[in-house]
Amino acid sequence: MVKHIILWTLRDGIAPVERDEILHNIKEGLEGLKGRIPGLVDIHVQTAGRLATSNADLMLDSTLESPEALAAYAAHPLHVAVAAQQVKPHTVQRVCLDFEV
Repeated sequence: MVKHIILWTLRDGIAPVERDEILHNIKEGLEGLKGRIPGLVDIHVQTAGRLATSNADLMLDSTLESPEALAAYAAHPLHVAVAAQQVKPHTVQRVCLDFEV
């Protein structure tokens, strides 16, 4: 199994109402991939409960069957579409950690 963890920071200047909608759409889009991409075992996007000590706005915590499944997930058209339409336009920083469990 492989864990795929990503932290994102949203771009500056987003109004609070728009921020909530963006976070909701990212969460729905990414979590909606479960059961639709082979090798994707579990996926969760953390958007709520952020403490003031945080320096990221949201986190993706996903589990995949193997490094090969991770590579296939990264290139899968459904994932690419969510990333292009819902994540990348609103984020300015991305940090990723992939590891075997």
